Amino acid sequence: MNERHSGHNGFGHSVSAVKFEKPIIVMPAYNAASTLKATIADIPRDCFFEIILVDDCSTDKTVEIAESSGITVIRHEVNRGYGANQKSCYDIALDHGADVIVMLHPDYQYDGRLIPHFIGFMETGLCQVMVGSRIRTRRETLASGMPIYKYISNRFLTTVENLVLGQNLGDFHSGFRCYTREVLERIPYHKNSDDFVFDSQFLAQATYFGFRIADAPVPCRYFKEASSINFVRSTKYGFQTLYTLAQYCLHSSGLKKFEIFEASAASGRP
Repeated sequence: MNERHSGHNGFGHSVSAVKFEKPIIVMPAYNAASTLKATIADIPRDCFFEIILVDDCSTDKTVEIAESSGITVIRHEVNRGYGANQKSCYDIALDHGADVIVMLHPDYQYDGRLIPHFIGFMETGLCQVMVGSRIRTRRETLASGMPIYKYISNRFLTTVENLVLGQNLGDFHSGFRCYTREVLERIPYHKNSDDFVFDSQFLAQATYFGFRIADAPVPCRYFKEASSINFVRSTKYGFQTLYTLAQYCLHSSGLKKFEIFEASAASGRP
């Protein structure tokens, strides 16, 4: 059982600190053969109980490399999509007893060395969701290789999301995230899309269900082998994110109800 003790966050609210005993890292993978070894190598060995990779029917050697690395590997027999891959990741992590789950893209775009620091921040009890922010400064972000159109769309969408959801995050669209077990047990993530907008829906849900969300800067790397959706899919993702925000507003105001925010369905799994 996790050890807990109470404290204060400096604003008059008590918080419960916890020592996580079973951190599990999940990797939703698709054709990550060229970057997987480097991604795993960066993760400190003493910061996790298990690494689980769910392969979404890759056509390269992702599975073979993952299995040779000694991590847990689950295969989809057909390609289900990025959101569906995350659903499998979280289902399996919960089944394996995770008390905190780290979602890290296996494309070596994010710095896995920061995982213990993100977990440590959550152990203070100040937040239940941590997001890695790639946007520390414009110069640094563009120097990392992020395409200018992605930077502009990220800034626009993140600004709108902060305004609508009442958050103050630097990057709503990061592939480096940490959740406590309670978050995944309460959020009805199986109601979400099987596509990329899953990520936007999840943070809107986390806000709706009252979870505390925080972020910290994380260096990122853009290069040929790093996964990245193209302009057309990015545009579709952007409109889907705006639609998710509209759903959030309508549901919160009671004007119209949407499944992804229904409290009666608030268990991560069907």
